[in-house]
Amino acid sequence: MVPSDGGPFVFVADLAAPVLADEDYHHLAKARRLRSGDPLVLGDGVGRWVAARFANQQPELAGDVVFQPRPTLAIAVGFALVKGSKPELAVQKLTELGVDQIRPFVAARSVVRWDGARSATGQARLERVAREAAMQSRRPWLPEICPVASFGEVSGQPGACRADRCGGPPSLAFPLILTGPEGGWDSDELAADVPVIGLSEGVLRAETAAIAAGVVLAAMRAGLVLPAG
Repeated sequence: MVPSDGGPFVFVADLAAPVLADEDYHHLAKARRLRSGDPLVLGDGVGRWVAARFANQQPELAGDVVFQPRPTLAIAVGFALVKGSKPELAVQKLTELGVDQIRPFVAARSVVRWDGARSATGQARLERVAREAAMQSRRPWLPEICPVASFGEVSGQPGACRADRCGGPPSLAFPLILTGPEGGWDSDELAADVPVIGLSEGVLRAETAAIAAGVVLAAMRAGLVLPAG
């Protein structure tokens, strides 16, 4: 279940006393041209949402709060950092797909390295992208954007598997899929003691592989496709 289509969906910090963030208020008033009394839906990012009416920066509640529990099985994608705006694209699409946890990491052949202040700035940017994507896709739960880690840290997480062309069919028994950088996995990563699954017979771009992993996991969890075997 997703929040109703009763107007734009926007996150606020407190559903009991909602106040729109400045950027959200200006987007609704200027870009969406909402007027006082127009319907909208407010969410808190942790599963709760409520119908409301636009009224300047402090919307008026117009219904009871609805709670949508998280799915029983959490799905996650870890992707190696890549150049340019590709991490933002991956986070945007993984959020739209309903992935619960997104784990960027540094692989041996990663061209991009987030260190110190750059790591904090990069994570804040990805969290902002996820928030915007969740509002667009009317997703009541914000995904967890984990701090940048090493391959060893993410591959040691419960349920982790590594995506590669030589891998077997994906399975919900391994709900954390790790996808590699532009240069591919190095010998140590290839030798890591984690299950290997496949996403395509061809060579995928790094950002495409991350999105494909999210599509596969989300579709299997929703029962839209059945795992092999």
